[in-house]
Amino acid sequence: MMLTSTKLSALFAAKHDKPQQPKYPYDATLVLIALALMSIGVIIVTSASMPVADRLHGNPFHFAIRHGIYIVGAILAAIAVLQLPMQFWRVTNPYLLFAAIGLLLAVLLIGRTVNGSTRWLALGPITIQAAEPAKLFFFAYLAGYLVRRYEEVTENLKGFIKPLGVFFLLALLLLLQPDLGTVVVMFATTIGLLFLAGARLWQFFALVFVGLMAVVALIVFEEYRLKRVTSFLDPWADPFGAGYQLTQSLMAYGRGNWFGQGLGNSLQKLEFLPEAHTDFVMAILAEELGFVGVLAVLGLILWMVIKALHIGNHALERGRAFDGFLSYSIGIWFSFQTAVNIGASAGILPTKGLTLPLVSYGGSSLIIMSIAVAILLRIDFELRVDGVQALNRGEKRKAKASVSSAAGSNAPGTNKSAGANTSSQAASNSSNAKAKPEDEGKAGIKAILARVAEEADND
Repeated sequence: MMLTSTKLSALFAAKHDKPQQPKYPYDATLVLIALALMSIGVIIVTSASMPVADRLHGNPFHFAIRHGIYIVGAILAAIAVLQLPMQFWRVTNPYLLFAAIGLLLAVLLIGRTVNGSTRWLALGPITIQAAEPAKLFFFAYLAGYLVRRYEEVTENLKGFIKPLGVFFLLALLLLLQPDLGTVVVMFATTIGLLFLAGARLWQFFALVFVGLMAVVALIVFEEYRLKRVTSFLDPWADPFGAGYQLTQSLMAYGRGNWFGQGLGNSLQKLEFLPEAHTDFVMAILAEELGFVGVLAVLGLILWMVIKALHIGNHALERGRAFDGFLSYSIGIWFSFQTAVNIGASAGILPTKGLTLPLVSYGGSSLIIMSIAVAILLRIDFELRVDGVQALNRGEKRKAKASVSSAAGSNAPGTNKSAGANTSSQAASNSSNAKAKPEDEGKAGIKAILARVAEEADND
């Protein structure tokens, strides 16, 4: 009877007696942050796009409806990617790099030109900005390369330069569009990831220096880029020419003050500020919701970046190097693209055509950013599942050990004399023979009730 009760108690403890485990198999906070940014994006894009949508399409909600469709597509794409194990990305990242190169080449050959830039692939009613998936695919390849060639990257110059050669090829294809903003974001993410991977400091600083020199050269030798820089340095010198967009954006920030003019009360969106619902959506948000609204959006994006870096650090601690590097790259990507978008609209950086993650209007950017968030959720999910499985295996081993020790203590041979051994074994056998199923059930229920009472006392 005692042995049966011990076995049931041990089995119950193995099943229910566990340290605190995650309440959800995924990071619910990360999901809520992404949904909050999307919701803010829907509201601000609707407000900012109504005047231009009414003039161009006769429907003030034209861009708002399209943005809503993009969000639905982004959520569906994120759910689909969430089903893919990280092993898929580990295996296919070299092929994804070829896909990125193919997309950029296809843009140059059959792409659609808008405002002097050839950045879009038209597939029937669907328009794809090839640079967006190219960024994600390149970061996946870079994470895989750092895993495969970690010693080369950290110990010699050859391994350090190889991924830079791949980046140079992608940068060349992007500059032919031209799209310097994406090149800058990819370059910043690359050097950040190489630094976190353990590249030598002299290599890191040399790469930063060469990259800055290259960006300066690209600006100096292109007249329109040079005009952007000069207008950024003094936008009021030509407020109705090169500095027009930035001066209108600064007016929007100035009118916003602390709490804004109120939702829908922006004046700059009345077609004074070009691209109000895309690249300069933060200026309209600042005008309508004020400094508090801007701070809330920045806080949400910062929270997401910290989550990404935390997931990456946890993955590296658990021996998942690819997952960790990919999480790091997504965090750096989000943070730097946010800094460039808001810096350009606030006059801190030269004007660049980059979207605000999960907020700005644009289907390609919204879908790819949502997929990146889904990848973070998948990495976190696999880390949690691995932890629970390891914990369950450890608990089962402990339960088996306790059961075996209990059985050993009641087994023959524990008494000192042979006669005592015989009598103890006979008593044990007779008690087991007399034990009924009802008694075993009662003993198990008593053990369960005792455990529940103990948990209630602890609470």
